[in-house]
Amino acid sequence: MTTTPEPDLNPGDEAAPGTPGAGEDVCEACAGSGKLGDGRSCPQCGGSGRVMRGIGGG
Repeated sequence: MTTTPEPDLNPGDEAAPGTPGAGEDVCEACAGSGKLGDGRSCPQCGGSGRVMRGIGGG
């Protein structure tokens, strides 16, 4: 049996990329820069400046 590896998620992600009802958003922790004020990579977005958010409503 073959299993598909789970995508790497960052702590700020609410969903995996490609999940229906989710989309990319600017990371609130670093304001999209990927870095914190002291120059370290943002742990919430993994330094990308982007997180996956649920955009569906119901």
